[in-house]
Order: sequence, then C-alpha cells, then structure tokens
Amino acid sequence: MQLKTLLDILNEHVPFDSAESWDNVGLLIGDPSSDVLGIMTTLDCTADVVDEAIKKECNTIVAHHPLIFKGMRSITANDGYGHIIYKLIQHNINLIALHTNLDVHPRGVNAMLADCLQLQDTKILLPETATYYKVQVYIPEENAASFKLQLAAQGIATEGNYEHAFFNTKGEGQFRPVGDAQPHIGRMNEIETVCETKIEFMIEASQQSLTKSLITQHHPYETPVFDFIPMQKECHSGLGMIGTLSEAMTVEEFINHVKKQLDMPSIRFIGDSEATIKTVALVGGSGIGYESSAAQQGADIFLTGDIKHHDALDAKIAGMNLLDINHYSEHVMKEGLVALLTEWLTNQYDSSIYASTVNTDPYQYM
Repeated sequence: MQLKTLLDILNEHVPFDSAESWDNVGLLIGDPSSDVLGIMTTLDCTADVVDEAIKKECNTIVAHHPLIFKGMRSITANDGYGHIIYKLIQHNINLIALHTNLDVHPRGVNAMLADCLQLQDTKILLPETATYYKVQVYIPEENAASFKLQLAAQGIATEGNYEHAFFNTKGEGQFRPVGDAQPHIGRMNEIETVCETKIEFMIEASQQSLTKSLITQHHPYETPVFDFIPMQKECHSGLGMIGTLSEAMTVEEFINHVKKQLDMPSIRFIGDSEATIKTVALVGGSGIGYESSAAQQGADIFLTGDIKHHDALDAKIAGMNLLDINHYSEHVMKEGLVALLTEWLTNQYDSSIYASTVNTDPYQYM
C-alpha cells in the first residue's frame, strides 16, 4: 500500500480539516509515493520512538502530537527536534500526525480514555454543531419536475443515502409585470395568478453558492423567489466524553481505579474528598475550561491534564471536583489507534501495525 492510500483512508475516517486551525496534522515528513512497510503508533515522536521504529522495520509513524509545530530555523543531526527530523529523513521514515482531529473523533482519544476507565452509557461531552440550510423555491408547477432533476444531478438535496430529497407544496402565486419586465408567464401591467409548487430541501453550508447559481440558471422566472434559512444540527463528533461507572465509588476508590487503568503512578485531586463518584466527564490533554460544562451535565468529577494552580483554586471554590491525570494519560491512544487502523485497513494492508512501547512522559515521579 502506498503512503498516499494510507493518507486518503485516514482523511476519510479522521478528516484532517476537522483539526483546529492552529494545529498541524497530516503528513509532516515523507514521500506519498513510498510504500508503507510497517506502521507504529505513538503519543509523541521522540528519538527513542524513531529508534524503535527502525528496530521493528516500521517506515511509517503515526503520532498524536505533531513533531513539527513551531517555526524551525534549522534541521541538524545534533540539535533537539532537528535531530529527530534528521533521523527520520535519514532512515526514510514517514511521519503522520493525528492530533485535534483525533480528539474530536467519536472513537478517538477521549472515547479511548472512557473505555479504559470502563465508563458506561458514554456520550460526547461537547458535541460539535454544523450549519446547514433549508431552501425554499417557488416555481410554476409545470417546471417543477425538470427543475428538481437539474438540482439533483449536481448533488443537491441529498440526505445520507437518499437522493432527490424534496418536499412539494402546491399553491397559487401572483405577480404583475411592470416597467422593463420580461415575464415568462403573464401580460404586462396585468395581475397574473399561476399554479406554483413550493419546493423545500436541505443543503450543506458549502453548497449554498452552487445552489443559488443552479436556481438562477434553471428557474424559468426572470426573478425567481427563494429563501435560504440557516439551521444548526448536532454532529457525531466533538470534544470530551461523559459516562457513568458501573457502581458508585468513593474519591479514594476512584483515584486508585484511574491510576490502575491508566498505569499512572501519581495524579492530583482537587475538590471534596468525601464526595461520591458515579458520573465522570473527561477531556484528554489540556481541557481546563470545560469543567463547568461537565458539572452542568451532572458530572461528579472532571478529568483532564495540565491543570494550573489558579484554575484548580477556582474549581475548588466553585465546589467542583477535578482530577489532573497528566497530559501523558493520552498514551491510551497508541493501542486504541492500532485497533482503528487494523479495522480501517482491512484487505488493503497486510504488514504489521505496532503500538510504541516507549514511555514519552517527560516527568519523573519521585
């Protein structure tokens, strides 16, 4: 399988354009025309991870955190991140990043964390929304069928696996041509009543310009009447997860459960140590700022990483329970992504997919 094919598959399942605008995802280093000989997943691409990939003969690394993020002035064999990039290029190893696009994926990092913590009845904590439009067009009844065929031929009025998704209402339209009008129907300066059909259909926001052009092109009237009504819908993607434990736990029991499941030697708790934990919300990585949304949805505790002193103090004063599980808790994505890649690449790829065994947590716990 060529690297380009792998990138196309990843973009289909974890769209690169679903990442935050400040992020850097997709192919960071490599040749799209090269063959993928082995894949390794990792949280961070460090020199030790590259050495592991070389040892296991993997020429493609899929990392969660982008190696190339800030501006770089040079790439040398002995200089920090430049050393890692130099080694990747030297050994013809491709590097792909799936970062915030994997965070908001419904089976992505946050779902992997929720599964690891054995949460039940999970749902996305902060679902994304998308704008779409309900379109209304008024057209003579005799022109309605051909008009709809013209729109449908360009992919308009498609809902999931259904095409030509129109709703029709019959009625009467009235107008009087005046001035320099060139009416398709009717006489100048006379009120005309026409049997018309109101056609209603839905379009994606990206189809607005095309739809307007098609209406103007194929509508028989000199000045067609139509409306674009903006609407919002909840997507199946978004940030964070919220779910419940099979049984309520004390804070101490829950902390021990988290440490065991995430294989973490130490975590920090903020809040009421006498609380009972049943409903759990989480945002992997740095998710402080979403704790209020979690509390409003009934979470007894909110898990995330990189909690600063003042944010912790604010939450404690507000009566919210927080658990700082460190940014490295996202390491669960290594095995989780292996499972997803194995599923997505079935019948297209027959080489190995490994999860890196390198611990890239920069902290030492003493």
